[in-house]
Amino acid sequence: MLHETQPDLIIGGRSIAAGESATVEIPVAPMYTNDDLSISVQVVRGKLPGPTLFISAAIHGDEINGVEIIRRLLQHKSLKHLRGTILAIPIVNVYGFLNHTRYLPDGRDLNRSFPGSAKGSLTGRVAHTFLKEIVRKSTHGIDLHTGSRHRSNFPQIRAELDNPASLAMTEAFGVPLALDAKLRDGSLRGAAQEAGIPVILYEAGEALRFEELYIRAGLKGIINVMRSIDMLSRTPRKKQTVPLIISSQTSWLRAPESGILRTLVPLGAKVTAGQVIAMVADPLGSSETPMVAPNDGIVIGRTNLPLVYEGDATFHIALYGRNVGAVEKEVEQFQEQLQPYLHLPDVDDSSNAPII
Repeated sequence: MLHETQPDLIIGGRSIAAGESATVEIPVAPMYTNDDLSISVQVVRGKLPGPTLFISAAIHGDEINGVEIIRRLLQHKSLKHLRGTILAIPIVNVYGFLNHTRYLPDGRDLNRSFPGSAKGSLTGRVAHTFLKEIVRKSTHGIDLHTGSRHRSNFPQIRAELDNPASLAMTEAFGVPLALDAKLRDGSLRGAAQEAGIPVILYEAGEALRFEELYIRAGLKGIINVMRSIDMLSRTPRKKQTVPLIISSQTSWLRAPESGILRTLVPLGAKVTAGQVIAMVADPLGSSETPMVAPNDGIVIGRTNLPLVYEGDATFHIALYGRNVGAVEKEVEQFQEQLQPYLHLPDVDDSSNAPII
């Protein structure tokens, strides 16, 4: 009996058959330097049919952790047994990536410019092309992000968790924290959902930095999702040791005055209402003002810059109320699971060891 195969896939005007891999350059718009701006897509197709998963990074050009996550994914031995198709786009915002900036030349945020327009600004054209050539040819999506410059985010998933498919992907990914993040106008997630395609967003780390713990967590999470949607064979797994904790509300704690910030808690730390989590002092040391957590919660983001102006956002706190003790335990377990593998090579999918 013959196995069913996938039909050819057309990306950027190029036909790619089942079982083939190819790098496709999708033209976006001409530049005034007489060069054409294009988006590189690595297409990996299994011989057998299955979902089409796009994995994108550097929609904000300075958020580069995801670039390394995708590079490692494309080298992963498990892809030899792939069912369906991967569309890997390590650098969506090529201009921002080259210039170490979040935005495109017209100063617009690509992740607020979907669905875009074929005749609009440069950012609008990139959004339109990405939606047409990648998103609408997919069945699922994972978008990789970090915090902005000088801000770090603890590994977390942001998704529309009322969508059962997005919730299932979020649970499969395997990080302890998820934000039930409502869709924003102009976002990739919003445009994808309108097209009926579930997309989750992985946030971890800081702009312009490679952070090994968060890269490994991202790679492991993508492999977990691929298994959950039957793109890869499911392996016998022990009972999940890091249950998902969901928050639907977050708040930013802002500097009470200008000065030197001394942070007292790390990312992922449990905080309680009234706890002093930082101090702001003047450079001469003549005054020092405490910063107090307004609610019980977990620190999911914070500034790394010790110099602050009054009103600057310094700590991003996810609120959990009575569940905060449980969240602290799950965060600790998550870190302990990944920490021993920081200095080891990526683990072969065929082995019995964890895939990081």
